[in-house]
Amino acid sequence: MRVQFDLTHPAHVHLFKNASRELAADGHTVAVASREKEVTTALLDAYGIEHTVLSTKGTTTAALVSEWALRELRTIDFTRKFDPDVVVSRALPSAVHAAALTGAKSIVVTDTEYAWKVSKLIAPFVDYWCTPSSFSRDYGDTHRTYEGFDELAYLHPNRFSVAPERLREHGVDPEEPYFVLRFVSMGAHHDVSRSGLSPDAKRRLVEELADHGTVYISSERPLPPELGDHESPVPPEEIHQLLAGAALLVGDSETMATEAALLGTPTIRVNSHATDEALGVFVELEDRGLVESIGDEETAHDRAVELATDPEAGDRWAQRRDALLDDSIDVTDYLLDVIQEAADE
Repeated sequence: MRVQFDLTHPAHVHLFKNASRELAADGHTVAVASREKEVTTALLDAYGIEHTVLSTKGTTTAALVSEWALRELRTIDFTRKFDPDVVVSRALPSAVHAAALTGAKSIVVTDTEYAWKVSKLIAPFVDYWCTPSSFSRDYGDTHRTYEGFDELAYLHPNRFSVAPERLREHGVDPEEPYFVLRFVSMGAHHDVSRSGLSPDAKRRLVEELADHGTVYISSERPLPPELGDHESPVPPEEIHQLLAGAALLVGDSETMATEAALLGTPTIRVNSHATDEALGVFVELEDRGLVESIGDEETAHDRAVELATDPEAGDRWAQRRDALLDDSIDVTDYLLDVIQEAADE
């Protein structure tokens, strides 16, 4: 079996890393098309996954349009040369179109309803849509659902275990209380007209939480000088160890909020669209008491301080997380089954 993965974002690396490595270990031929965006290629290198860079993220709208047009052509060429049986990606037009043009089966794994504009472009060419059961859109006969979350492809207990010694290697004391703040750039196509935490809200959060423990910041953009001392010291491949040991995660990121919640860490998700219920995964995580989605900065700030000073919060989240895992699957195992099914068609 020949399987191609298209990874254009750090989250894609985590989502597909175990499936790609297991396929290769079982003797299948695997190719990975990557993109220079944030730490995407650094993560692939850290995990020892061979890959071919097909494009670099543009820094302006015009540059992004040019990049994706070029990536479309390069992906088609890459796919023709590799000749896969199956192409696996998120909702990426370049990957799906390349699969259709080369006769490969296309598998799209997505959990993001508000990326529907992109989905419309590729819907006629997708052979398997794979989404969590909480996903609120219906893609018809090709739509498959599973019980769980995409992040359980790498954070399910079968795939992830807490290793405090790996934090100590980077100067983090897992025995002392600490908090993680995650700030994203809000530069993705689905973030148009949306906003995250303001600079003032970020500073206030750091100042207040620092009275109760160490504050570590993970940010897509360079931090201002006054927050530089709080930058996370752990490399990107160890960020989930940092989240697992944290007393609290606060941020405007969707992915890291989900990750923290699935690790049993008290989680506050705060951005301008946090309460619009557009994403089914967050509706379920809120219903299970694992994520608190708050649209107002002041309310989020007060709740963060409340949770940071609540000695029972961690135990409550751990119990809720265990209950969720009882109802969820190992998503990597699921993906491997779908890939095999697609290849056998």
